[in-house]
Amino acid sequence: MAKTILIVEDEQILREIIKDYLMNENYNVLEAADGNAALSLFEANEVHLIILDIMLPGMDGWSVCRRIRKSSNVPIIMLTARVDEDDTLLGFELGADDYVTKPYSPPVLLARTKRLLDSRYPIERSADTAGSSTDKQLLASGLRMHLPSRTLTVDEVEVYLTYTEFQILAYLMQNKGIVITREQLITKIWGYEYEGDDRTVNTHIRNIRNKLGDKSKVITTIVRTGYKFNGDL
Repeated sequence: MAKTILIVEDEQILREIIKDYLMNENYNVLEAADGNAALSLFEANEVHLIILDIMLPGMDGWSVCRRIRKSSNVPIIMLTARVDEDDTLLGFELGADDYVTKPYSPPVLLARTKRLLDSRYPIERSADTAGSSTDKQLLASGLRMHLPSRTLTVDEVEVYLTYTEFQILAYLMQNKGIVITREQLITKIWGYEYEGDDRTVNTHIRNIRNKLGDKSKVITTIVRTGYKFNGDL
């Protein structure tokens, strides 16, 4: 079944270029030129990924991202003409999964879109090739990550994680007791030549800890190196 992508971009020419690239890959495309229209389309349709410009008339992209993150972990790629790293970090703090800086190459945007969709919505395996239930979930210290559905529960209470937050926590849990450097996380999670600095990783880790609440101590910071998951399996 074709995935549906919502493009939120007030410049019609850019919106049409992105739309053409996505439709050539057989994605369904919804379009919005402002934040309010974007929210209306999101609420009325099943959307699998959002490409969201920051600078929009009326409600800006940050506000749209904040509203969506109150109820959904749908992957969000933010488009920004800003070069200030602090602006990018703000987007990550609000729950964006990735960002692309203008001017950008449409094939690069398409590649990042495919990466997020392929990881967020993996192809279902048949019953005879599917792994055991222990292959599909990670358990530690009251945390339960169900990998096929990409859901997390903490002491049986579901906690929303963005796509990127889920990937980071899963990677740390899969390597329990091992120090994972920020560079390793960047390579594993983003999988492309990184444009920013490692404060991006720090921001995502802070978001994860905030959502884990009392369980946040399962992630230990290794000064000047990275992070380690300490939960007992």
